[in-house]
Amino acid sequence: MIRNTVWLTVILCVLANAASAQNYYPTDIGNTWVLQSTDGAELITYTLETPEEELSGEQFRTLKIITEVLGTSSVNTNTFLIEVEEKGMKLHKVVAELGDIFGISRVEFSPPAIFFPPTLQVGEIWETLGEAEVYLVGTVTVSSINEVIAKEKVVTPAGTFENCLKIRIDTKTITASGLSISTSYQWLAPDLGPVKFETGQDIIFELISFNLVTPTNPYDVNEDGVVNILDLTFVASHLGEANPEADVNDDGIVNILDLVLVAQNFGS
Repeated sequence: MIRNTVWLTVILCVLANAASAQNYYPTDIGNTWVLQSTDGAELITYTLETPEEELSGEQFRTLKIITEVLGTSSVNTNTFLIEVEEKGMKLHKVVAELGDIFGISRVEFSPPAIFFPPTLQVGEIWETLGEAEVYLVGTVTVSSINEVIAKEKVVTPAGTFENCLKIRIDTKTITASGLSISTSYQWLAPDLGPVKFETGQDIIFELISFNLVTPTNPYDVNEDGVVNILDLTFVASHLGEANPEADVNDDGIVNILDLVLVAQNFGS
């Protein structure tokens, strides 16, 4: 059995903080983070992928978490359907593997639950609530109060990260058999994402490797790594055309709006 990660309650309290505002959790598809428990027993891999289901818009992501006990065949995969928008990040669905005994639990959120508010700063507080049916357990209701409590330096095997947000997660789980309460902590590094977390059972996971996709700059039309006069000249040479390479705002035509956008992003 995968220690401390097979329960929906633990997965929710850990991953409710894996999706944050853009500056603390880059949301580009393909981004990957690998964390290992300090005792070397478990490995968790976070990956942002394109959803398998048909969804409109490009703001949807599947956050896939694969948890494995090293040296064994124990592997769990859990997926979170999230939406990235200006008003923050929202959770639409969770599919959680709870082990051989409890099987798979599916949670649909309607309306979507708030994973993260649009900005994160010390003192920010928000609540996440979910409910699922679990085999042999029945209805499980999980609510968490999330609070950004500090900025700290975090030292991990993957490096040292300054100004990390420390988030406290107070989680309450209600089943037919009673109530349980736990507290866990998540650390997010600016422009990088999750670097450390501590479960309600005091098990600490630290970042050991990561791979962040470098997003394409839409204003660097000649793709030389910087927005400059060469990009402006290229766009100007295609004014009035339906050229997708020069139409930086994707409105179907190259015009003065495209020129203005390129000029405003000089040096980026």
